[in-house]
Amino acid sequence: MRTNIVIDDDLLEDAFSVSQAKTKKDLIHEALREFVQLRKRKDLTELAGSIEFYKGFDHKKLRKTRV
Repeated sequence: MRTNIVIDDDLLEDAFSVSQAKTKKDLIHEALREFVQLRKRKDLTELAGSIEFYKGFDHKKLRKTRV
């Protein structure tokens, strides 16, 4: 979809400085992807109290098996 918008020049310059995007189009697409990903991320505080571990679960033992 083609859209014309007015973007703050300083904000655009800051965004280019923290991105590897070479064009405004690439920069906007990157920003939109990150925005959507951030909003879809589950807030871990919403999970509080909803996870039950099985009896005998040993989280310290599990750490030792990781490499």
